[in-house]
Formats: sequence, structure tokens, C-alpha cells
Amino acid sequence: MPATVVVGAQWGDEGKGKLTDLLAKEMSLVVRYQGGHNAGHRIVVDGEAFALQLVPSGVLYDFITPVIGNGVVVDPKVLLEEMDMLTRRGVDCSRLVVSGNAHLVMPYHQELDRVTERFLGKNALGTTRRGIGPAYADKASRVGLRVQDILDPKIFRENLDVVLREKNLILTKVYNRLPVSADEICEAYLGEYAGRLEPMIADTVGMVHDALAAGQHVLLEGAQATFLDLDHGTYPYVTSSNPVAGGACTGSGIGPRDIDRIIGIAKAYVTRVGAGPFPTELHEELGDYLVERGHEFGTNTGRRRRTGWFDAVMLRQAVRLNSLTEVALTKLDVLDELDTLKVCVAYEAEGVRYDHLPYHQSVLHKVTPVYEELPGWKTDLTAVTRGDQLPGAARAYVEFLAHQIGVPVKLVGVGPGRDQVVQFAA
Repeated sequence: MPATVVVGAQWGDEGKGKLTDLLAKEMSLVVRYQGGHNAGHRIVVDGEAFALQLVPSGVLYDFITPVIGNGVVVDPKVLLEEMDMLTRRGVDCSRLVVSGNAHLVMPYHQELDRVTERFLGKNALGTTRRGIGPAYADKASRVGLRVQDILDPKIFRENLDVVLREKNLILTKVYNRLPVSADEICEAYLGEYAGRLEPMIADTVGMVHDALAAGQHVLLEGAQATFLDLDHGTYPYVTSSNPVAGGACTGSGIGPRDIDRIIGIAKAYVTRVGAGPFPTELHEELGDYLVERGHEFGTNTGRRRRTGWFDAVMLRQAVRLNSLTEVALTKLDVLDELDTLKVCVAYEAEGVRYDHLPYHQSVLHKVTPVYEELPGWKTDLTAVTRGDQLPGAARAYVEFLAHQIGVPVKLVGVGPGRDQVVQFAA
């Protein structure tokens, strides 16, 4: 049975957690394939909100095995705290499995993340300062510590001592910070963390392949989104991993032929957090309106998101990069009260029209959006339970977006609740 991938098609915060949770009822495994606890997702179940960071969304179903794949970087302290929170709220976390090949976020990663962002000043990238980038950098430099290493105290300490020689020199000599203690790290990571995580550590690649071979449904869940991808996003204002659908293969250990459905999640408008280009960004009254009505504040950080009109140029690129088979459109209800809506269908810069994302970032910073205007529907959508109940103007808006991006919109979100999603055919 081929796998399904869920990927963000914009700059994140599109509602991947909700959709993953919705699809999870059909799945046996839900696999998180990249990112760390810098990416939160919020799920509302029967009016109760769950804010998750590392634990895959499928944990809310007692028949699903939630898997943290090899492409994720794991802060054990955060993971265990999240599991404890879920346990207190009646969610069973005993089925959770963690890849032994996933890399660990260490205290020195977090300290380096904080000091380097401060050092960059006005050129700061807007990271969450949670050590994700430095952890991935160490992975690429082949000096990272992996989850499996906490099962071998001798190897863990030897590798840690080697890494700290360099890290502590940087912290003390470059940034004038205190050195990080190897003894304190070992006490935490080889003590409580190892004791609690050991039963969960497994060969997740083997698990996923066994499930697929048995004809079971597997859902691959990405964090962040397409335009935060390290290779294909608006570099350098990106994350440190590959959220695109190709990252689902490397981050979970399967090949492209094991995937047959790739769902892109997009808001009915656009948001992003932190610095970087944003061609359709809205300011002042209308931008503030979308922030307040859409509750556009980060799940983890509480940071205010920037808002803008729907950008079809971006989505066309997301379709290409991910081989999207379909799109799920979220937060259509946020636009309920607007008289007129705008959709960016192209860019212009120095007399040149761009129907696809320009490859050179200097051009992207200069573009002017080319808009099409559509009428609003001025109707509350939150009680809609079927696609054919949507007002004509709302249907026309969704159909226009589908035509612009070239793949069908099959699901439309009309409210924050788990079940406030309707089937659509556009």
C-alpha cells in the first residue's frame, strides 16, 4: 500500500496538523519526517486544543503508531515534557516510536543558536533559537550525536568530549559565554532521558517498510513548509531541513515509488513568520484584520505572523517542487466578512512578467504582484458541512485558485475544529 505525504505549500502554519489528524483515522502509522520542536501544530478536538511540537498528530488515535523518523532532530527534554502533557490530558503515548538514527538537539546547540542570532543583529534570520539549525549543521559535519548514542554511555561520552572541545572554544572565545558542562549533559541525557526513551527507540525504517508490505496505510507528516525548505525556500530565511515531499523519502527511509498521494496544505490567504520576501504582504488595517480574525500567532513562540493575499505564483512552484496530487485549502472562513478578495496571479519586475517564481532572490524582493479581484461572500461558513453548501462566491474563489495552480482542491477548511472540513471538487 503506497504512502501519503502531507506537506505545507506556503511558509508554514497552513494547518498541517489538523489535516494530518483528519487523515490519520485511515492510517496505521503516522511518521514525522523532518524538523524539530521549532514547528508547532495545533489540533482542536471537541473544543479542546492540543499544541504539539514533536509528537506526530496520530498520537490522538489509539490504533495508530506515531513515529519520529530519522530526519527529525530531537530535544529529549521537550519530547518527554510533551508526552507528559499529553498523558495528563488522557492521551496514551505508549505507542510512540523514535528512530535511533534521529539526531539529538544538545544544550550547546541552543546556546549557539541564541548567541549567533544576537550577533547577527538586524541581519538575524528570525530563528526560534531552539538549536535546530546548529543540530542539523553538526549532522552535516558528521559530529552530531544520535538518539541511539544514549544507549551506549561510553560512545556518547567520547563523542561528546570531542564535540565540546570545539563548541566551548567558540562559546568562550568568540561569544564570551560560559562553557557547557559535559558532566551535566551526561547526567541528563544518559540518566532520565535514556531511561525513559530506551523502550521507544527502534528501527523505524524497518517498521515503515513492514507496514507498507502488509498493505497498511502510512502517512508521512512534514513540519514547516515548501518555501522554508533549505534548498527550495526563500534562502537564507529558511529552516535547516527539507520539508518538501522529497524530504519525506530521506527522512523516513522509503523511496519515491512508495508514495502515490501528495497533499499540499495552503491557507486561503498567506502568512509567514520572521524576515524574508513576501510579495503579497498586507499592512495596516487589512493585515491586522487577518491576524486577529485568523488568530495568526505562532503555536510555539506566540510570534505575530505577517499576512497577505493568496499567491498563486508560489503555489504553482509548490506544485512543481512536491509533485502535488491535490491541495487542501484551510481557513476559508477567515475571509467571510471581506467585500472583495485579491489573488496574485503573476509578478512584474522591471517590465518583465513572471508566472512562476523567479529563481534570483534579488528579483523576488523587487516584484509587484499582479492581482485578480473576486467578490466576497459575506456569509458565515463555519456551519457548512458539505461542499455544495458553500455560497456561490466562495465556490468561485476556490475554483479560481484551483484553476490558477493546476491541481484540484479536494478539501476546504471552514473553521478551527477537527471536523470543520468539507469535501470539494475543483
